[in-house]
Parts: sequence; structure tokens; C-alpha cells
Amino acid sequence: MSIPRDVHEFLDGYPSQGDDPTSSANLAFYSNKRRCQPDNLLIDEIHERWFGDFQKLEYKHGFIQWLFPIQEYGMNYESQPLQRHEIQTMRSDPAITSRVLQSYSLMLDFYGMRLESSETGRLERSLPPRNYEGRYKNLVRSSHNYLRISRILKSLSELGLEHLNAGFLLHILNEQSESDELNTRGIHSSMDRWWANCVRNEEEREWIGGVIRQVRQNGGFVFTREMYEEALERRRRTGSLRGEAARVDLAAQGDEGFEEHGEAQ
Repeated sequence: MSIPRDVHEFLDGYPSQGDDPTSSANLAFYSNKRRCQPDNLLIDEIHERWFGDFQKLEYKHGFIQWLFPIQEYGMNYESQPLQRHEIQTMRSDPAITSRVLQSYSLMLDFYGMRLESSETGRLERSLPPRNYEGRYKNLVRSSHNYLRISRILKSLSELGLEHLNAGFLLHILNEQSESDELNTRGIHSSMDRWWANCVRNEEEREWIGGVIRQVRQNGGFVFTREMYEEALERRRRTGSLRGEAARVDLAAQGDEGFEEHGEAQ
């Protein structure tokens, strides 16, 4: 599949976008000094009041541009595109990084997932009393969340947390492949064209794309939870998702050398 134009612009680092030094709304919001609009809440208030409030997270639409800013205009014109000077400052501030992780955890909980490791990006299903099945069903039927996920992945990349993207993508793939969860045409389309390409690290993008193609094209190949965990742990140890162990495992499933595929979908 071709890569959509907005994803190309993201991968290229938005070359046509300048930097407006007078615009710092995202930095001020994530510093807990500015209220988002139209909800008129500080970032810490959203984290405290909205975690687990699935009705708000489903039917409110203006907050996502504030929680996950990117260098693009969204549907909320009371928000601002992320500026280059903001990216530098936000990446270097541990308090802001912690808040971004809280924002990510808030949305993962809404989707029926939890961040098990911020170091590797490994996800698990939500634990009781959370009903992950209900949250998965909501994700399947509420397709506006697919656009949100594209924004989330782009924003994590911008703000220095791109390593989390592989954990999200490969968790979804494992659920589809091994458990037949989140395994719909709509999610496949968004995942294969948009989400899987929202990774600027070319090696990781190609590796993830190769695993996705293998699952889609080879009905006998199952991307297991063990393979998921091993890939993330291998990257933690070596800095790369690639590895001899992965090559052997995948060859055993009938796709020798899938890691050599050049282009992402």
C-alpha cells in the first residue's frame, strides 16, 4: 500500500513547516500553566479527572490535539500546531515527559490496554475490574479513534518517545494474530497504511512492516505473545528489533528472510 501524504510529511519532518517563536501553547499546557480549550482544564486536571471516564474520552473531541500535539492542524482550531522550539524544550523536561506518559496511559486505558513497561513499550490488556473486551469492542466500532491513534503515534515520536510505538503496534498485531481480537478490515486498513508508518526509525518501520505483511499474507503464521515480548526485550538489550533469534523463529514459520523486505507499506 502507498504511504498517505500526511504520513510522508511526518516522516520527512514537515519540511514546509517553519517555527513560530511566539507560539508556545503546547509547552505551556504541558507545563501545567495553560488550560486547554474548549474544556478549560489543565493537563494535570485531565489526568486526574478523566482517567477511566470513557464517556468523556469517547464523545469529547477537542482534548486530543492538546494531549498529543503534532506539527499539523487538527479539527480543534483552539489548539495550535506543535512548534519546533517547543519540541526541543518538551523533550528535555522530565516532568513533561512524565505527563506525556500519563496521557498515553489514559488513552491506552480507554482502548483496553495498559503500559507494562515505559522502557520497552510493552503493553498488556487492561486488568479487572477494567473490561478490556468492552473497550476492544468500542475501538472496533468507533472508527474516529483510528485518526486519534495516528496522532498519538506521531506525537510520541515528536516528543522523544517513539520507542513506545513498536510496543503498541506489535501488541495490536499479536492480538489480531493469536487471539482474533481487533481483527477487522477497518483496523487493518488504518494500521497497515497509517499507524505502522508513523515510525521515523527506518529500520524499526521496515521490521514492523515486514511482520505485519507476514501475518496478513501467510495464514499459517502466528505472531505470538512470546515473539512480541522477545522482540521488545531484544531491542532493550541490543538497540534493535532485528536479531538472529527473530530470523530463526520466523523462518520456522515459513518466511525466511522477511526482514530483508525493503519498503514499508
